[in-house]
Amino acid sequence: MAQKITIEPITRIEGHGKVVIHLDDKGRVSQSRFHIVEFRGFERFVQGRPYWEAPVLVQRLCGICPVSHHLAGAKAVDMVVGVGPQDLSPTAEKMRRLMHYGQFFQSHALHFFHLVSPDLLLGPDADPAVRNVIGVALAHKELAVQGVLMRKFGQEIIAATAGKKIHGTGAIPGGINKNLSPEERDSFLKGPAPFNAGHMVGWAQAALDLFKDYHQKHKDWIDGFAAFPSNHLSLVRQDGGLDFYHGLLRAVDADGKKIIPDVDYQDYLKWIGEEVRSWSYMKFPYIRPLGKKEGWYRVGPLARLNTCDFIPTPLAQKEFEVFKAYTGGKPNHMSLHYHWARLIELLHAAEVMNDLLRDPDLQGTELVRKGRRAAEGIGLLEAPRGTLFHHYRVNDDDQIVMANLIVSTTNNNEPMNRAVHWVADHVLAGQKTISEGMLNRVEIAIRAYDPCLSCATHALGAMPLEVELADAQGRLLDRRER
Repeated sequence: MAQKITIEPITRIEGHGKVVIHLDDKGRVSQSRFHIVEFRGFERFVQGRPYWEAPVLVQRLCGICPVSHHLAGAKAVDMVVGVGPQDLSPTAEKMRRLMHYGQFFQSHALHFFHLVSPDLLLGPDADPAVRNVIGVALAHKELAVQGVLMRKFGQEIIAATAGKKIHGTGAIPGGINKNLSPEERDSFLKGPAPFNAGHMVGWAQAALDLFKDYHQKHKDWIDGFAAFPSNHLSLVRQDGGLDFYHGLLRAVDADGKKIIPDVDYQDYLKWIGEEVRSWSYMKFPYIRPLGKKEGWYRVGPLARLNTCDFIPTPLAQKEFEVFKAYTGGKPNHMSLHYHWARLIELLHAAEVMNDLLRDPDLQGTELVRKGRRAAEGIGLLEAPRGTLFHHYRVNDDDQIVMANLIVSTTNNNEPMNRAVHWVADHVLAGQKTISEGMLNRVEIAIRAYDPCLSCATHALGAMPLEVELADAQGRLLDRRER
């Protein structure tokens, strides 16, 4: 008897989406889809607005990672005012970096401690009434407090560099609108423990050690769940190092061979295409030379560690070497290893913040530069969830006439659908009734990518969770609500 399973919405992610899985009369998966039911509007909203408003407008896509959109938009309009990434003043460039790494720190801490840890610490089959951040706080109070304070530290870094914690105004065309005062610097470096940069490095290492210990005890679960080969894409430094703020575009295939060979991201349209499918508001990017069928790729922490050659901070580099050795130097395709990679990046962000805060350029007074006006600007960076593309064209009246945004989660659209299909095929196939643990495993596969659907599509509203299992004739077999 054919069956249809619907999960709507997916929980513990940013934004709203649903999963529909069809099983044939023998219980085999005939189709699985991760539907994005939100509507994107920002590429249209910004048209007609002055270009200098873009960095402030586009960050309204999200309240979790607004800094990424703020800075990607700023990098694009930098080009419009004739200031390339290498033309910023040292103060502007380093203030932006501090802002960006502060956001990585708070976003990765939020994801691990608030969204992922319930599945790890309480178990994927735990009662959903306790399998949440409140349940973690009750069972692991010190860990919960640590997660809250780590996120708070990153948010305070953002406030000091962008003007406020959410939707700041720090980055402007050609630079930044403030420097970091000595008092602000000292508050982050010399603040009472645990609220200082050095302590955050230690806590980031402890969070990574926690996951590694869990992995050691649950290898079959962590390694085998939703593992499948793919291409991987990210920015890398000119020397191949990991860099969240700027770099060249690189992609590798499942064996680690370069398929986008460290190119200038100003030429991204030569390499990246976008496919539209009727059943989702979110597009499906692909690498043009490989085509739509074979050119899909992953982005984000796992992809970044698969594409870069090294991490330019000592503690994170040491952990990176362990991570790479686990797969013999080959690309890692295990979806739950996104969490491992994310925590290595958390440690790296803490190290970078600790170093940047000691740089006297942050107290410099040259904040803005200008060059020769241009009609187009492209800005790319690595957001916490992956590579982020902002592209604007501007008319003679300084109005934006075209905007193209390829958001991190959009890049991961096909991999998330593949992960859902893996769970459907390995967990749900052949089942007659729905269990809570089965549903949660579908969501665990999606949560590994830390998707931000509101970024990728722009939300219009929320929905209740209702899951129904029906046969091919539409007869209700089982039903659950949250």
